[in-house]
Amino acid sequence: MKANLIIIICLLTCFTAFGQKKILDHPDFEIWNTIQGQRISRNGELIIYSLEKGEADNHFKIKDSNGELLFSHERSENGRFDFNSDYVFFTIKPWQADVKELKRQKTKRDDMPTDTLAIYNVNDKSLLKIPHVRGYKTPAKWGGYLAYQLTANAVKGGDKDKKASSKNGYHVVLRDLRSGKQDTLKYVNDYKFANEGKRLTFITTGVSTIQSPGVYINELDASAPKPVFTAKKAKYSKLTISNSGEKLAFVADLDTTKALVRPNALYSWKEGMDQAEKVVDQTSAPKGYRVSSDGNISYSEDETKLFFGLATPPIIQDTSLIDEEIVNVEVWTYDEPRLYTVQELQVENDKRKSYLTAIHLNENNKLVQLATTEYPNASLGNEGNANLALVNTSLPYQLQSQWQGGTYRDYTLVNVSTGEAKVALKEIRGGISFSPAGKYAFGYSSADSTWFTYNVTTGKRQDLTSGKVFYNELNDSPNFPSSYGSAGWTENDERFLVYDRYDIWSFNPENGQGERLTKGRETGITYRYVRLDNEARAIDPKGKWLLTTFNDTNKHSGYYSYNARNGRGSQLLTGPFSYGRPVKAQDDDHVMFTKQSFEAFPNIHYSDLSFKSSKQISDANPQQVEYNWGTAELVQWTSLDGELLSGMLIKPENFDPNKKYPMIVNFYEKSSNGLYSHRPPAAGRSTISYSFYTSRGYVIFNPDVNYRIGYPGESALNSVIPGVTALVEKGFIDKDNIGVQGHSWGGYQIAYLVTKTDIFKAAEAGAPVPNMISAYGGIRWWTGLSRQFQYEHTQSRIGGTPWEYPARFIENSPIFNMDKVNTPLLIMHNDADGHVPWYQGIEMFTALRRLGKPSWFLNYNGEPHWPLKRQNRLDFNIRMAQFFDYYLKGAPKPVWMERGVPAIEKGINQGLELTDHK
Repeated sequence: MKANLIIIICLLTCFTAFGQKKILDHPDFEIWNTIQGQRISRNGELIIYSLEKGEADNHFKIKDSNGELLFSHERSENGRFDFNSDYVFFTIKPWQADVKELKRQKTKRDDMPTDTLAIYNVNDKSLLKIPHVRGYKTPAKWGGYLAYQLTANAVKGGDKDKKASSKNGYHVVLRDLRSGKQDTLKYVNDYKFANEGKRLTFITTGVSTIQSPGVYINELDASAPKPVFTAKKAKYSKLTISNSGEKLAFVADLDTTKALVRPNALYSWKEGMDQAEKVVDQTSAPKGYRVSSDGNISYSEDETKLFFGLATPPIIQDTSLIDEEIVNVEVWTYDEPRLYTVQELQVENDKRKSYLTAIHLNENNKLVQLATTEYPNASLGNEGNANLALVNTSLPYQLQSQWQGGTYRDYTLVNVSTGEAKVALKEIRGGISFSPAGKYAFGYSSADSTWFTYNVTTGKRQDLTSGKVFYNELNDSPNFPSSYGSAGWTENDERFLVYDRYDIWSFNPENGQGERLTKGRETGITYRYVRLDNEARAIDPKGKWLLTTFNDTNKHSGYYSYNARNGRGSQLLTGPFSYGRPVKAQDDDHVMFTKQSFEAFPNIHYSDLSFKSSKQISDANPQQVEYNWGTAELVQWTSLDGELLSGMLIKPENFDPNKKYPMIVNFYEKSSNGLYSHRPPAAGRSTISYSFYTSRGYVIFNPDVNYRIGYPGESALNSVIPGVTALVEKGFIDKDNIGVQGHSWGGYQIAYLVTKTDIFKAAEAGAPVPNMISAYGGIRWWTGLSRQFQYEHTQSRIGGTPWEYPARFIENSPIFNMDKVNTPLLIMHNDADGHVPWYQGIEMFTALRRLGKPSWFLNYNGEPHWPLKRQNRLDFNIRMAQFFDYYLKGAPKPVWMERGVPAIEKGINQGLELTDHK
């Protein structure tokens, strides 16, 4: 009897032990996988992808359409199919742990392990590995061949090829995949396959080989590459081959001197020529221009025109001056189009700026310049076949863009044959493009919230949506509302498909008559077109379309089949998930897609276009079932402004409504549409990891915010706090242990909230703006832009300048109320922040420090708006968790909160150890 009792007790103990789910901890970040590089073969029979574990090594997999694993390889990634789906290429990387150890041993860069190219034969299941590969290319529209470039280490015997370098080039191997025959092209700087014709062109420097330096074309059935142009010590750039492979072009600099102005020339070759001919050089280029070695070269689809770039002469420094004689002063001018800080960041782009120009290959290489310094930007119609180009300029409006938050442009049509220019559209705020067949220019004019077309032949502008609501109905910024986008054009430019908030509309581009195709507004469902054929330039007006659906009320998504011939449709799939955009096999009616929710990882699924019996292909994180996770639900409440608001409530998987839970409020603007987004445990750069915190017993609340222009801080208060109190009234939130966390704009709102309420016991504000007055005059250092537009017209929502609305700037600036803060704050702001000046975080911290308020400041040296380096992101997540655990769960206080980390200990002692203090 006693023995039986012991057995029962043991069984109960084991059941309890094995029945208890694990709690996520920071080391678990290392075992979580993400899916990378998923692709489906053209025939729809295979799917490839990689699992990246903990942001480290990838595990490459090939599966069939039933989800059966056909092949896998560790530390491998970047899988690709050849055109015929007969071969799969992928890259085998060195183990990251091995690389780190070699770095620890101070191994020289040239002695570090290199990548290996792997070729998997789908038919016979064989695998070929080629070590020391720098990169590879495959033809776009035909298969059976591969070209790969070797590193300097890829020499027989293991000796390094000392001549191989970025200057001299590297060996390229051209391989016939079926026969295994291959040819080595030595010291190659650039190489390209024709998209359709079976040819390869390449540039060789000819270092110590019998092959002369120059440009060659390789007809794959020929015995040897054919020289197209050869010249010793020449420098080549922008090698381009036409789709057919019958034409190629490049820029060559044949001058062996060190002249500062390089005498570039454009060369062209076509089938039947013995050698490429010079088309344009410095003597024949238009006055004030020269051939650019930076401008892209391309052919029209019909290959009758060659497009290249002209550049203005460079500004030359007097090389006779020594450092002591060069004046280094920045001269900022009040009325120059671009702010000096913008110019400074764009210097290299300005040096490389080129202006699109056409060469008519069938008209004795006639040159027609399309873009100029006055109209510097150009676009081509109908894949370059159209006889008109659209050029534009923002120069007259650049100065005012400093504060307007958008750019106006003037558009002109240029005849590609004659160069004749005709002004088309002036002062348009928004991008203008050509329709696929080139009959119309079209776009959305945000200044008048209207979609329009412009007939390039007649010059008629036709407003399509004037007086109708095809703009963002929920716009709450002092700016012109954006559009909802468009689906595209039907064949021959007959109809233009535009979105409103819910539906797809079809417009006649000539007379503006439109009809609604879907009926989403009545039910609150948004319909959007899915482009399944990546090679189709237009939408089939009589075909069956696949649409995505999104229910604005319950946030369910799905797929919908729409018959464009009769206007009928049916829902194929919908539910409490976020379905990704399907990717169709190019030659087969099967798709791969993802399906996710807070609980369900976005694994790859496979189906035909009925979606009646889909199959799950991947299972990225089977270990998730072992952990206490969480659930997501939609909650609603009424703001202090009387508006009904929504938000996400994330609860622990083992939630008990009779218990009291600590809660963290995390928000930005409006996030509730992401209710069914999966949030795996990860070292995020700026926000809490939802699954990590719910696993550890926290409730997460993410409320939507409705903004009133001029009062963003008050709007956040009126939206967020009633949501918090509504949850407290439900009885399961511990009102004495509520925290709040956010970054950037979220960080600002948190800085404001803690000056107005003591409802939060602890707060983390990342990259906050406590002082809108000083921030208004700051610079966004990543772009060089003034921050003025942000306050006058966009996110900060003040609606004017400090001299127009001084009270608004003061009322919305937490710095003037720091004495009212009673909430302990953790601030993270990095010294290389290019979005928000990091002195804003310093202003806030030094004010709290002056007042003796509990506060801590984290600055990850050299990091931008958010920490990007993994070690810094992990450190931030650990410190943030320790901060909230201390205040909201009574956990021990870490050393860094107790005494900081003195500068003399930075990088040595992190202070993450826990003290005995609670």
